[in-house]
Amino acid sequence: MASQLFVIDPIARLNPAKDSSVALMQAAQRAGEQVWVCTIADLSAAPVPGDPRQGHGAWVLATPVNCEPWFDIGDPQVLPLNAFPRVWMRKDPPVDEAYLYATHLLELGERQGVRVLNRPASLRAWNEKLSSLRWSQLMAPTLVASRVKSLAAFTAEHGEVVLKPLGGRAGQGVVFASAATPGLRALLELVTGQEQLPVMVQAFLPGVSAGDKRILLVDGEPLGAVNRIPAGGEFRSNLAVGGAPEVTELTAAERAICAELAPALRAEGLFFVGIDVIDGRLSEINVTSPTGVREVERLAGIPLADQTMARLLAA
Repeated sequence: MASQLFVIDPIARLNPAKDSSVALMQAAQRAGEQVWVCTIADLSAAPVPGDPRQGHGAWVLATPVNCEPWFDIGDPQVLPLNAFPRVWMRKDPPVDEAYLYATHLLELGERQGVRVLNRPASLRAWNEKLSSLRWSQLMAPTLVASRVKSLAAFTAEHGEVVLKPLGGRAGQGVVFASAATPGLRALLELVTGQEQLPVMVQAFLPGVSAGDKRILLVDGEPLGAVNRIPAGGEFRSNLAVGGAPEVTELTAAERAICAELAPALRAEGLFFVGIDVIDGRLSEINVTSPTGVREVERLAGIPLADQTMARLLAA
């Protein structure tokens, strides 16, 4: 039986009703694959036994899992990473030192023939805020800067803006401001750590009140989407901060955005990606552990996890 390894947060923390990693794991099992799990702390590099000329290889302390019903685990085993032809890197952000070192260990496995989803080098290169700047023509007016003077001038030019920390996730730390915000300079000093960290500032899109659309792309092709409506009194639409998911269809403009991104996603090994689109404008490109699978399956009736696994195994 072929096997897939999922590098995840501790399995007991995952909510099977909402978690996209669980959806993918269960789809792998339905496809006849043996599912194994580990955390980033279970990855290691050690000499290849019997042939010192090969140098070090990637190893993992992996645990087999029966995913349906959720969940039963077997006995953990130390195995070479290339015992798993396909490895999913689904550890949630932050993209901190531990995360970055894990991508380097996974790269050792790539050199031994493992396919890592998503490609470790691309996980490092594609910051989920900054990567969108490759297609700035598709975005709202945007500035990335550390200097308060520059950020204040952009805010004065556009009137209402959204400030985003470059390492944030799930809407955490995202702030609305305007040229009339009391203490604007103090706020800008705070979010930049006294001008030590760059932040992204974007012109506020009032159309966010109609939703922030999460589109899930598999090997560059959009397979499903969910619209996320901000809660009352809130401009952020992330599900983690109270946004309400609703069924949706892709517009022609949104399909055009997907088509423009697709060649780069394929070329850089970004097999499973979630992009965010507000009022027809690209907002973010999520590559670490994109969510939304359960919502698409529940609201649209699309078996997105099974479709994803079918495409992966066919490749």
